[in-house]
Amino acid sequence: MGRPDVIKCLALSLLACLFLIQSANGAEKNLIIKLATLAPEGSSWMKTFNTINTEIMKKTENKVQFRIYPGGILGDEMDMLRKLKIGQIQGVALTSAGLSAIFKELDVLQVPFLFQAHEEVDMVLKKMDSFFRKGFEDNGYVFLGWSEAGFVYLMSTLPISSLTDLRKAKVWVWEESPMSKAIFDEAGVKAIPLTVPDVLVGLQTGLVDVVYAPPTGAISLQWFTKIKHMTDVPLLYLAGGIVVKKDIFKQIPQASQNFILESFQQHLDRLKDVTRNENREAIKVMIKHGMKIVTPSSDQIDEFKRVSNKAMGHISGKTFSKKVLEEVTSLLESDRRRKK
Repeated sequence: MGRPDVIKCLALSLLACLFLIQSANGAEKNLIIKLATLAPEGSSWMKTFNTINTEIMKKTENKVQFRIYPGGILGDEMDMLRKLKIGQIQGVALTSAGLSAIFKELDVLQVPFLFQAHEEVDMVLKKMDSFFRKGFEDNGYVFLGWSEAGFVYLMSTLPISSLTDLRKAKVWVWEESPMSKAIFDEAGVKAIPLTVPDVLVGLQTGLVDVVYAPPTGAISLQWFTKIKHMTDVPLLYLAGGIVVKKDIFKQIPQASQNFILESFQQHLDRLKDVTRNENREAIKVMIKHGMKIVTPSSDQIDEFKRVSNKAMGHISGKTFSKKVLEEVTSLLESDRRRKK
């Protein structure tokens, strides 16, 4: 080998060494996962996130950590998803309404009057968990775990016990919930679309006088300060969950991935119990602040259900598939027969 060839080989070897050193340094670089949520600072959701983050930082020696953006400071759920897709953030904690924009089959969980109790929710999520997780993964995301916002109720500045009452009122509709829009359209209700952060101003100014939310949501978002009535009919169940971009999550060593998944699900399971207790307590708090409970008659509830079923007939297959709805319905029917 001539002198020029030797020099060339040495130069290539040096470049290779430098590349390996840079790669090793890159592997050691801390990974910060930016995660956005509507959950307000100080809420049980945020306390849980902070606890999980502390555990993960300790376990990974600060090589992996989550930076949480709470309270909708990065916008509503669709705003968060847009930021997620372009890489401004790497994770989101969303309601099932937002999650269904990633995997539309999740919309089935929001079918009105689908669930009768929390135990039914837990059973269906357990049975369908692998199906939903695969759906997220096929769309480029890793699902970190379930929690919930809870059962949703109509809340208003004037009493609402029937569809007739609802048609006379100024009703809010979440801009990002095509299912709610379909139901209100079927009911002949002219709904006013607003983002979640804008609802409080809408209540304060009289732009809207009917909203819908889980009780804890009404308190944490301060809507309860303007609400005078709650219609005592749980309309639908609102799940919650957390996803992270798959290409980001796969940068984490396998052992740490396993720990992160275990930590999230362990703490989110506890959060679910906390949320259910808080929803019960939230109703008591709102009653103490002067909110009145409106109890519709069985005929009025049946009318709500009829309209809802007609609306679901129109959108089934456009969001969630009929096959998935049939599977969930079959699970519920089997469970109810077993308990009789």
